[in-house]
Amino acid sequence: MNAQAKNLQTLYAKTRLLLALWDLGGSQQKVARGKLTKRIDSKSQNKADYQAILEDLEAQGAVTVTKKGSSTSYTLTSPTGLDVLKAGLRSDEFEFNTNLGAWVGNSLLRLLRQIDVVVAAPVASGGAVIGSYEEFKSVALDIYDKLNRDYSLDDLVPIYRIRREIGEQVSREKFNQWLVEMQADDILQLIAGEIPDFTSDKREDSISIPGTQLRSYAKRLS
Repeated sequence: MNAQAKNLQTLYAKTRLLLALWDLGGSQQKVARGKLTKRIDSKSQNKADYQAILEDLEAQGAVTVTKKGSSTSYTLTSPTGLDVLKAGLRSDEFEFNTNLGAWVGNSLLRLLRQIDVVVAAPVASGGAVIGSYEEFKSVALDIYDKLNRDYSLDDLVPIYRIRREIGEQVSREKFNQWLVEMQADDILQLIAGEIPDFTSDKREDSISIPGTQLRSYAKRLS
């Protein structure tokens, strides 16, 4: 299995796990490990895979693990857990790779009635606050693709335009941190270069990485 296929499988498993935890009431109460394991049992993922994913979600702050004696239970952390779930469902690359079980379809219907998860992420400055790297990544890529498509930018999207589309959904510090993290994860390449009519405010809304040239463009790698 190549790296891209493996990443997609992990995204699928992570989103399915979070959806199962939410469906079992994990946002309001603890869910026993046995109950969660039974719900997410899959031929394509073994228990060791899901254990690694749970550990990753715990480190990310999306899931809280509670151990008491020999028993283990899980809760969906608010708001990060739901944010990661929404980001997974919004991802252009996400799709269910097997026939949907009844619980998955019913869970999605209930989720849709409560929160808006499948429409494009809000890009106006008054949109919902972005609370996690996973959600930021999804929103930033949606905006990148929209700008690149609508303005025929030839895969070089000015960083200042991405920042202004996201607006006040995220702080300047977090925007810089997470965009650089996307470069470290080989999702985007941040490129130096002059932008037409490169005014001081556009420079300020680009990204300055210590010890390097100002980065003014983003290019999608994956």
